Amino acid sequence: MNLVPIGEFARLSRLSPKALRLYAALGLLVPASVDPDSGYRRYAVAQLEQARLVASLRRIGVPLARIRVIVDLDAETASRHVAAFWAEIEAEHAARRELAGHLVDLLKGKVPAVHEVSLRDIPARRILSLIRHVHNDGLLGVAREFTGRFRGGSLPLLPGVAGAPFVVHHGEVSQDSDGPIEWCWPVPEEQAATLAARFPDLTLRTENAHQEAYIAQGTATQPMIALDTLTAWAAEHGHRPAAGVRQIYLHSPAGSSCEFAVPLR
Repeated sequence: MNLVPIGEFARLSRLSPKALRLYAALGLLVPASVDPDSGYRRYAVAQLEQARLVASLRRIGVPLARIRVIVDLDAETASRHVAAFWAEIEAEHAARRELAGHLVDLLKGKVPAVHEVSLRDIPARRILSLIRHVHNDGLLGVAREFTGRFRGGSLPLLPGVAGAPFVVHHGEVSQDSDGPIEWCWPVPEEQAATLAARFPDLTLRTENAHQEAYIAQGTATQPMIALDTLTAWAAEHGHRPAAGVRQIYLHSPAGSSCEFAVPLR
């Protein structure tokens, strides 16, 4: 095996010794040989390919925890993971672009558009929910955790808007603010107690009948902009929001879509 010291490997890989020590500690790029007495590290020249992969992934912003998964995959699966990561980054960038435009309009004194807002009645219902404090970088993971548990019909999916799963944004989710947010799944009244017993970490609660203002299905936006739009509409029509904006996930034979709504007092 062709081994080189850490300094030479750093030069060949264009990674600093500090970065190599970090990646070794995380199990991303473990030295081929470590002297048991001196702790002196040597790397195999054959490890350069993995070192360059790790470096490239870091350059496009892939978190270290995600890189740990990617480097252990075959090339085809790894490529799908990288493509999925970049799709998430582009969606996040598009959301920031939209928010920046929205803020520019607000600073210029423009009133948020309200023509897409409608009003509807939501009946009383039983809901299983999970509240989490989470920053922006952990939002996707918690969403996958919650929705992934119910794939395969472990919880019934009720018909219509009132039966659709939804997320309540009780507070801002960003790098600085941790919400909280609440994942909610409406369940049949007659099965509520049984289902709650199957998922003891979820909270079973009753939501009273109410009206809600909503932004029509298919409208591209994000929670902060939706909240501004819905709040402006409510004020114009003599209503007051009763809680945070909610993101409703609708399912139909044609596919999935999302609506934003706020319950009204």
